[in-house]
Amino acid sequence: MIELSPAPGSLPPGRRVYAIGDIHGCAEQLAALHTKIADDLAERPIGAPLLVHIGDYVDRGPDTAGVLACLAAGDPIPGVATVNLLGNHENTMLEALSGERAAATDWLFAGGRPSLQSYGVDPDSPRESWPASIPPSHIAFLRGLRLMYREGGYAFVHGGVRPGVPLDQQARDDMLRMRQPFLYSEIDFGAIVVHGHTPVKHAVVRHNRIAIDTGAVFGGPLTCLVLEGESLGFLTADPVHEPVSIAHR
Repeated sequence: MIELSPAPGSLPPGRRVYAIGDIHGCAEQLAALHTKIADDLAERPIGAPLLVHIGDYVDRGPDTAGVLACLAAGDPIPGVATVNLLGNHENTMLEALSGERAAATDWLFAGGRPSLQSYGVDPDSPRESWPASIPPSHIAFLRGLRLMYREGGYAFVHGGVRPGVPLDQQARDDMLRMRQPFLYSEIDFGAIVVHGHTPVKHAVVRHNRIAIDTGAVFGGPLTCLVLEGESLGFLTADPVHEPVSIAHR
């Protein structure tokens, strides 16, 4: 049973949102968390559930291909609509696969090697050969990802937002990569921002934001924030593989 506590925002009656933090190739943890969500819905049915993945599905972890196969196939939990957001790692992956040489170098440095290996690709092979080994459905999925999603009193985005800028005017790069001054800001962003991108040991709940990247690829749990009405709770899936060194963040 989920332990609920007061939330800094609210959702309309009959709505429940499950938001999952940064996955980074941790396909087994993702599958376990999807199962826990399905079990929670069976125990506590609701009329309009929604699943949100906050971005950074790829890189660093052991099974990027497995994560994208799951998400690209459609709604992973039957009967639950899904919103998938773009993370900075997907953005870099797409740029690398499009032929941008600087982006390809950045991708390898930032964790793209395990991603390529999950598709059976030698990361040191000619870069122009990489796209041929990645299913078109995975590329289409990545290209269709959203930057932000609004629901009730919440805004879901991968990295964060720039304080003082209206939510509908946020820059793409800020939504993908923002850390400071967002993380230390005390101002009202126009909605409670639910985000990943910056790993934390435990989910962080503030009056203006909720951080849910709990470092699954670094040995932490994969975390799902559960929002309903004026309450929140969490589901987690424990690590099932050797953690990536923090030095390779």
